[in-house]
Amino acid sequence: MAMIVKVPKSSYFRLAPIFCAAFVICLSSCGRDDSSYSAQLSNSQSQLPVKIVIVTMFEIGEDLGDAPGEFQFWRERRNLFQKLDFPHSHHDLFYNPDSQILGLVTGIGTAKAASATMALGLDDRFNLSKAYWLVAGIAGIDPEDASIGSVVWSSVLVDGDLGYEIDSREMPTDWSTGYFSFKTKKPLAQPRPELPMGEIFTTNKGLRDWAFELTKNLDLMDSSEFQALREAYVDHPAALRPPFVLKGGHLAAMTYWHGALKNAWANELVRYWSDGEANFVTSAMEETGTFQSITYLDNAGLVDKTRFLVLRGGSNFTMQPPELTAAQSLLRESDGYAGLEASLENVYLAGSVVIDELLTGWDQYYENVPTAPELPDKAE
Repeated sequence: MAMIVKVPKSSYFRLAPIFCAAFVICLSSCGRDDSSYSAQLSNSQSQLPVKIVIVTMFEIGEDLGDAPGEFQFWRERRNLFQKLDFPHSHHDLFYNPDSQILGLVTGIGTAKAASATMALGLDDRFNLSKAYWLVAGIAGIDPEDASIGSVVWSSVLVDGDLGYEIDSREMPTDWSTGYFSFKTKKPLAQPRPELPMGEIFTTNKGLRDWAFELTKNLDLMDSSEFQALREAYVDHPAALRPPFVLKGGHLAAMTYWHGALKNAWANELVRYWSDGEANFVTSAMEETGTFQSITYLDNAGLVDKTRFLVLRGGSNFTMQPPELTAAQSLLRESDGYAGLEASLENVYLAGSVVIDELLTGWDQYYENVPTAPELPDKAE
């Protein structure tokens, strides 16, 4: 028969602190890797301060020591070695407690980028209220404006998915495309809808211009791969230039499109939604999703959307050269981007100039978001 030992009620109060301490120790030791942080911090622990969030979209293989994707150079060279578990998103976070830089890999596409950004913004382990955000990734680049390896600062972000579409083989003969915007009855209808539903976002142009001024004279990495690719674009003088830094409009769309006709559509769409202010230069998939989450987080007082920067490096052209069809050009690209690593180097180079300035002048930039001197209004 089991013996029941009764504990006097007066002993409960003396034993309670011991039970609580044992319970906390048990919780803190179960399933915990000393090199990482769990998804929650107790109320008694302070939040990790974050000065810079590096937003990348993908990695190839491992984060370290193999062929680099968008994250690897940042993790290696910025010493982002403190792992922070992030099971509610695509990829764990990595942090440098000295520089207070946090590395985020969102995953590819609008949905993953939006959800990862929101997950980070709502994660109470971090104080992101004064953090600057730098999207640093590769992109398709318009040969009418720039060359492979060039890097582009963007403020106007246009979404290429929201809208109606019919197959172009069934569209009216006077239409240039089967794609047209909600609240309209034909492509590029005027006046355009006054209240966009997510078709366009505009980040802080003053901060973008400040970043451009810091980096516009950089000598970017060139390569034999870049040279071979651009030599074919004989009808596009900008595509023949060595890599350089510029500003330009950005189109985000989940479909990987390619070709001269789609390139014309991209130019028209960015011009349409920006009222002619922005010129299409780069194409990727994520920015409108990322900045939509940033906007909501700003509404909640968790981040400052005026501290958001977009930097993309051209890893491929958005249309074919004269001697290839659109299909031939796209299929050649699908085998891999010959200039990928050099493009990543140039994104890292330009992004690092801005990050180093922010860190060096943190006493000033903590409260005051930098801006370029007043410049005359002109298209990006």
